[in-house]
Amino acid sequence: MKVAVLDIGKTNAKVALVDTATMSEITVVTRPNRIIEGPPYPHFDIDGIWAFFLDGLRQMQAEHGVDEISVTTHGACFVLLDAAGGLACPVLDYEYDGPNDLSQAYDTLRPAFEETGAPRLPAGLNAGAQLHWLVETQPGLRARASQVASYPQYWSGRLTGTFATEPTSLGCHTDLWLPQEGRFSDLPERLGLTMAPLAAANSIAGSILPELAAITGLAKGARVRSGIHDSNASLLPYLHGMEGAFSVVSTGTWVICMSVGGETVALDPVRDTLMNVNALGDPVPSARFMGGREYERMKPQTSVPDQADIERVLAGQKALHPAVEPGSGPFGEGAGGWSDDTMTPGEKGAALSLYLALMTATCLDLIGARGPVIVEGPFAKNALYLDMLAAQTGREVLLSNTATGTSMGASMLCAPTTGTETSLTERPTPKHATRLALYGKRWNQAVEASPASPATETQHRSDRRAST
Repeated sequence: MKVAVLDIGKTNAKVALVDTATMSEITVVTRPNRIIEGPPYPHFDIDGIWAFFLDGLRQMQAEHGVDEISVTTHGACFVLLDAAGGLACPVLDYEYDGPNDLSQAYDTLRPAFEETGAPRLPAGLNAGAQLHWLVETQPGLRARASQVASYPQYWSGRLTGTFATEPTSLGCHTDLWLPQEGRFSDLPERLGLTMAPLAAANSIAGSILPELAAITGLAKGARVRSGIHDSNASLLPYLHGMEGAFSVVSTGTWVICMSVGGETVALDPVRDTLMNVNALGDPVPSARFMGGREYERMKPQTSVPDQADIERVLAGQKALHPAVEPGSGPFGEGAGGWSDDTMTPGEKGAALSLYLALMTATCLDLIGARGPVIVEGPFAKNALYLDMLAAQTGREVLLSNTATGTSMGASMLCAPTTGTETSLTERPTPKHATRLALYGKRWNQAVEASPASPATETQHRSDRRAST
């Protein structure tokens, strides 16, 4: 079966064609996920994405044939629809800080972290805060909005005419979902909004609308799956293919760490830990930071490090400290930066890779991760990142061999498999594991010593493990 996956990340949108018989990607096309600054506020370029999707489907149908369509998108995004299924308002960019203006009022409405597993986050990262800000600031919106769809289900709904909400998106720090109970919180009712009906990620939203079949060349009966949150798409192949405890590190704009079968720990909302919901409906302890965004922000100051650069950084304890992107991650209140402004671009390149690995290791520790660590996405190509991650966690690191784990997982909504789809490569033990672990220990000590950084027992545990 050939599945076209519509995949919207925060930075890029993609259409990937996956052959489910071999679990391989036949072709992928991408475009930037552009933000329109306004009016009335910064919002996603829905029309541009839609035209890109239709063009990608037409191209893939003409060149290879498409049997089914699946959808995966970033989280923290919900769409308010009018009675005709059109947009009741532009789709808000979750990084817009407008919702902060009503944060005090919103905090009186939102459920407790203990109920939702959703930490209180800035801007529109809590989808409930977005919805609250929109209905309170956009005239007539509450009356105009007929229902609210989660972002993947908006796109599958636009293809089929049937809109829905789905647990993996609802469970992504929205304040709208109770993961331990598997139902909506009372927040939508408090906001005066109606959520679209629930659907499972792998449920059939319907067949592609006839007019869209004519535009794309797809068969009129081509089926469209409801869709899934992107981090959970990355996790899904391993839920089918792995046994015992393991963790998945999905890298992109966000680095999302998810623990399956790990140690039971108390999640700390201050450290940006949260409870996600996987495609099977089960709660998944998770932690994250904006690693891809931080990498892009610091990259212009760096160059690709050679071994001499790495040696000088390790020997001199030259480092990058959190948080580069403030307001998120386990050290969101930290005043990040280079420990030594005289570092060369090569040294900064080495320190940046080490920083990203140490942030990832911290996230894994905070969620009680155990067993092998599976890394998928762009960071799986960064050798120094992988070496430090292995040294700091003391666990086996496995690499995903797919170009985009999100599209592979989303394709599995159409064709569940038996576990052979997980193509992984074991990362060799780092040659300088002891030196890397010592660097990590000292990095943690420096971060803990910062007045803005929370010194917790979980961090002490990470230090002790890295020193063994």
